[in-house]
Amino acid sequence: MQKVGIVGGIGPASTLDYYREIIAGYRMATGARDYPKIVIDSVNMTEMLSFIDGGDSAGLIDFLLASIDRLSRAGADFAVIASNTPHFVFDRVRERSVIPLISIVEATRARAAFLGLKNLLLIGTASTMSKHFYQDAFVERGISSFVPSEEGRILVHGIIFPELEEGIVRPEKKRELVALCERLIRESGADGIVLGCTELPLMLGAGDFGVAVLDTTRIHINAIVERLVAGKTEGRGGMEESRSAAADSCMGESD
Repeated sequence: MQKVGIVGGIGPASTLDYYREIIAGYRMATGARDYPKIVIDSVNMTEMLSFIDGGDSAGLIDFLLASIDRLSRAGADFAVIASNTPHFVFDRVRERSVIPLISIVEATRARAAFLGLKNLLLIGTASTMSKHFYQDAFVERGISSFVPSEEGRILVHGIIFPELEEGIVRPEKKRELVALCERLIRESGADGIVLGCTELPLMLGAGDFGVAVLDTTRIHINAIVERLVAGKTEGRGGMEESRSAAADSCMGESD
């Protein structure tokens, strides 16, 4: 059985979701009573954000690689970064990683392409909305994407930090965020919205909009479960069947 390593704590609330839902998805996909092997390296989010705020990409890369190295030494066969924001350096981290990595951006892009989506509203942290790593990834599949105006980006980021990152959901903030997104979706003719922060699903879900909702947390979790299930069944002739079961166990984004 393979072991997944999670660079977690960015933030703590969504890391709990990863842990719970990987277990639930794995058990549903396999029909087994055993549990997947998971190791978490909970990093200091404040320290990580200091590299981003200071424009120190090299420092961020070294910070993430150190965490991945700890996961590898703890026996992880592959790893994930349980946060959208640091994925703007993902490719450079992957080049130097000692174990394979699963990208939340690539998994989300694959889901958007599978659903046939063409024009997506992206919301997330200020860094995620401004650094274009999602936009560039979508373009490779012929998918357009856009973010709110500067005023809208400030609003979204202000809802995520500091309260949502701590798992605090305020109904009035949700109403404000939904109103902004509904207006942008209506004005742009978007056919989907990307919840590009792993804490946003604590506040928003498939029932909040009349378009497809790409919950990046659940999409990433589903990709992890698929990898774990494939590792469990490899060599026993059941890989494709188990992958199908993992896909059927998907929780989150709306079709």
